[in-house]
Amino acid sequence: MTPDRHQTTRMRHDTRRRTLTVDRVETLTPTMRRIHFVSPELHDFVSAAPDDHVKLFLPLAGGDDCMRDFTPRRVDAASGTLTIDFALHQSGPATAWARAAQRGDTLEIGGPRGSSIVTDDFDWYLLIGDETALPAIGRRVEELRSGVPVITLVTVNDAAEHQEFVTSAAWTPQWLYRAGQALGDAGLIEAALSNLALPPGQGYIWIAAQTSVARSVRRYITERLGHPKAWLKSSGYWTEGIGAAHETIED
Repeated sequence: MTPDRHQTTRMRHDTRRRTLTVDRVETLTPTMRRIHFVSPELHDFVSAAPDDHVKLFLPLAGGDDCMRDFTPRRVDAASGTLTIDFALHQSGPATAWARAAQRGDTLEIGGPRGSSIVTDDFDWYLLIGDETALPAIGRRVEELRSGVPVITLVTVNDAAEHQEFVTSAAWTPQWLYRAGQALGDAGLIEAALSNLALPPGQGYIWIAAQTSVARSVRRYITERLGHPKAWLKSSGYWTEGIGAAHETIED
């Protein structure tokens, strides 16, 4: 590896609040809703990395706000548009808001506070996660350079949760179904990894899932597969019994 390859650059951004208006709503899958926002306040919005996150200020009864982290799925500052995908759970303020959202509704966001930009010069990429990771996974797959191999391992309930990404990268998706399986998400992912033939060369691995799952998979990759920790990022996007979170997982 030459010294100038595989660099990660960190950028800081303006975190002021912006008010967005719902322009259009799509149902992608039974548990994923895509909401397109517009706002003139997006003219200087910056999201430089696929796994950036913004704070959504969700209104609660009594006039208070509840903050939740979400990935900017697509951004076009020039046209003042921002797309966010909502993974729909059984309950929670974000799910309730997304299910009820209609054209003309407004929502405030803040951030992103910063971006961690991974240079697209690896020989291959492996992206791992559950439904909450799909917005970041989809964005990264779409933004990777032409022809580079990228493998995705994503745990979902069943085949109805498949998503298609338009990309010039050499994308190989593997969907891991929970339905009818005794294994939890960590077990499903680790079983898939044990049978996975990675491409030759130097690769970057990205993980985002329930916190304990992300931690277990990270441990498997570093200890069992021996992947360099410098070429690995792992995050807990939610925690069992608590809900939404955004925790970077390190040793």
